[in-house]
Amino acid sequence: MKIQLETFDQQSKSPFLLLHDPKLSDLFYWHFHPEFELVYIEGASATRHVGNHISSYKESDLVLIGSNIPHLNFDHGVTTTYQKEVLHIKPYFKTDFIQKTPELQSLEHLLELSKYGIAFFGNTKKEVGELLKTLYTLTPFDFFMRVINILKLLSQSKEFELLHKKPFVNKYNKKEQDRIRTIYALIDERYQEKISVDEVAQLCNLTKPAFCRYFKKATGSTFIGFLNQYRISQAKRLLLSGKNITEACYACGFESMSYFNRTFRKITDENPSDFKKRYLKN
Repeated sequence: MKIQLETFDQQSKSPFLLLHDPKLSDLFYWHFHPEFELVYIEGASATRHVGNHISSYKESDLVLIGSNIPHLNFDHGVTTTYQKEVLHIKPYFKTDFIQKTPELQSLEHLLELSKYGIAFFGNTKKEVGELLKTLYTLTPFDFFMRVINILKLLSQSKEFELLHKKPFVNKYNKKEQDRIRTIYALIDERYQEKISVDEVAQLCNLTKPAFCRYFKKATGSTFIGFLNQYRISQAKRLLLSGKNITEACYACGFESMSYFNRTFRKITDENPSDFKKRYLKN
């Protein structure tokens, strides 16, 4: 399946679209769309990949994604029993409704922050998750009012982190999106093995220097840096699932413990053992 611009039913006059419990765990679905997206997943521990940000979530996740920010489906590779709710908000809701309604200015600020990607935690994640899980049962009027209430709760919350240091700008045209998706799919499939820059350059029909320039411009990172970031995100998942540090190191494609430890500290600002102790205490 190629990377793509996702489109929705334009006949509906509602500013909101709910995808109730969509199951895409067997797909690598790297996509983007003009709609803002609020996604909640429960009963899974997997990879959160939004824009240039890659990390892991544990047991549940609640993320607000800005317009046209590429992202991977949050249930990719999940094998546990899980529930997922995805709410899309059409762009005109911000420009034609929120911006013209003074009482809703806090919601405008929330949607502006979504340009960074926002991950919510704590009571906010729990409360909003419960509200999202029942949206599909409501009448259209109650559905609309519930969504407004959810956005209000998110706009008032201080339990969040921004996933990017700067607003993410989607710079890719469709050809570049296809190429990036091919590279990401290769990393996802073979991160446990050795992947050379020459091999990936050949896959993209580019010389090695041209590929390195292209990838740096497209992602803001070197290919090795990006690959290591992905591997460390997978190592975190393994550490939290009970694997020891040695097992996590070699299962994620690192060829030596010393390089794994240096890379882990460089990316996370802590060593693997401290990371594992800190999270398993929570």
